[in-house]
Formats: sequence, C-alpha cells, structure tokens
Amino acid sequence: MALSRRWFLWSLPAACFGQSGAKGRVLPSAFKRYADPATELAVVRLTDPSSTSILSSVSRHGFLVCASDVSGRFEAYRIDLRSGQQKQLTEAADLDPHSVQLLADGRGIVYLDGASLMTANLASLKVREIYKTTDGFGRGVGVSEDGLFAAVVERKGPHHRLRLVNIAKGTAETLAEGEEEISGPNPRPKRASVLYRRGEGLWLANYNGKQNYRLRVAEGGIGPALWSPEGRSIFYLSYPEDPHKLHALREFVPDANEDSAVANTSQFVGIGRNADASVFVGASGSKASPYVLLLVRAVKRELTLCEHRASDPAMVAPVFAPNSQHVYFGSDRHGKPAIYSIAVEKLVEETEAE
Repeated sequence: MALSRRWFLWSLPAACFGQSGAKGRVLPSAFKRYADPATELAVVRLTDPSSTSILSSVSRHGFLVCASDVSGRFEAYRIDLRSGQQKQLTEAADLDPHSVQLLADGRGIVYLDGASLMTANLASLKVREIYKTTDGFGRGVGVSEDGLFAAVVERKGPHHRLRLVNIAKGTAETLAEGEEEISGPNPRPKRASVLYRRGEGLWLANYNGKQNYRLRVAEGGIGPALWSPEGRSIFYLSYPEDPHKLHALREFVPDANEDSAVANTSQFVGIGRNADASVFVGASGSKASPYVLLLVRAVKRELTLCEHRASDPAMVAPVFAPNSQHVYFGSDRHGKPAIYSIAVEKLVEETEAE
C-alpha cells in the first residue's frame, strides 16, 4: 500500500503542490513529437502546455534555458535537448520570466529577482546578487557578448533609465534616461554600445555615455530588431502605415547611417537569424497563415516550416540553434505557452556554433 501511495504522489504534476520546489531538482522529459498539419514535418513540443514556459537561450552545448511556472511560480530551468530532463536552476522570490539570459560561456545565467539583478552558476547553482536597482524594478536585461556587462532598464513611475552594470564589480552607470518608455536593451557584439527602444524609435548608446542617438531607420512602425553576427548592422522588421502592405525585413548600418531593404515578408512579427545571417526565421502574424517560415536572404524566398497557431504571434519569437540546424519557438496552441523545436538540417547548411 505504501508503494502505491508513493507512486501516486510521484505521478502528480509539480504544479499541483502549489509552491516552488528546491533548486537542483530534476523533472522528467515532457517531449512530445507530432507531424505538423500543414507541412507534415516533425515538430517536437519540449515543455508541458499545462504550465507556462518561456524560452530564453539555446546553448551550443546541447541544452536550452527557459523560465517556467511548472512548480507554481516562475523559476529558471535547464532543459537537456537529448534526454529532455529539466533541471531547476533558481529558487527566486519574484523571478521576471523575460529577464533570464544565458552567459556566453554557457556556465551561468543572469536574471532579475524582484529589484535584484542576480547570477547563478549552472553547475554549482550558487547565486550572487550583482546589482540592486535603485529607482524601481528592472524592466529588461541584455548581456554583452563577452559576459562582462549587463544592460538593465529601470522604471519609477513614468521615468525610465538605461543602466550598464559591470557584472564582476556590481557597479552601474547611466547611459540614457527620460520620460519616454525604454525597453529591449541589446548590447552590440564586438562594440561598446547598446541598442535599445525609446518611445517609438531605436536608439544606440555608447558605454562611455558620450553618444546616445536615435537611428534613422525607415518610416513606419518598428518590430523586433537584432544585431548581425559581427555587430556591423541591425536587422529589423518595418511595419508600413498602410496595413495592407507587407511587413519588410530591413538592415541598418549605424556607422554609415545607411538603411536598406532585405526582403518583404509574409507579415512577420518575429524574426531570428542563423549564425551567418544567410537565413532568417520568422513568425507570421497573418490569421489566415499562422506559420513559422524560413526566409533565404540571397533569393528573398520563403519556405513554410510549420504552423504556430499562437493566440498572440508575438510570443512565437523564433530563433535558430547556434549551429543553425534547429529552430525553436513558442506557442500556446495546445494550452499554455510552451516551447517547440523543428529540425532544419535538410534546409539550412550547418554553421559554426556561435
């Protein structure tokens, strides 16, 4: 009878216990494979849609990092992409699920726990407070390619400011501030500057605070933006004022102040790039065609991978694996937001892992 009771308790989903488990606990694989209804390509759902999971980063070492409320509140998890096992990395009081960032060496993460910017070692699970926001809770985190700095947005009432935090020292400098909303800090690869959103525009601020200016990108709305691999240019989605026109993928070169079209898209609202920016992956916002698609830059042609069927296409946020052989994305098509993957090794050449 005792054995039967133990089996019953282990079979219950973690969320039934209503509180966070201890960091370091390991949950079994939730992987589920299915054929996509539109393309018949194999898609793997990596997390259980009975709880919410938000993808953070995919490592070149065979795992991904995400935030999930499977325990009853949001914590950071490491998911092994071979076994599917999920390891809880944090035991936070108030983790911001959108703040979790994997450090470039793959050995640690940075995240916001309430007003504190924290780091956790993935092997030892030791945590350290790097910095405590002084004007209010953080509202966004971006980590530099070398792992030395974190850009954090702070907000107090209508006032926003962008802070650059030295991860080793815990010191911080203000790069920008004002009454307009500031969000999406994204440190520039191989350069000492940070791309960020301010009001309706894209801005670039140098680490030394001497330059901080709005980028002269195309007119219209601005969707997601990301750096090219070497940090030379910015790829971004441009939304024309006429809703009947196509969303365009464009490229802006800050050092030359040049903006050019890459390709029109099937109404992309999310983009990712492979390691050499020769292929992009997008999430269509079209209700009639809710797809994840590849866009080959050289020929400006798209290829449908699978349906996403997300209630809000912005949550799809597709990204490539570092070696360009898989695409990962989010969707709530089967319940709560979950993480999915699809292999693209027959469609995209393998690249050296970033």
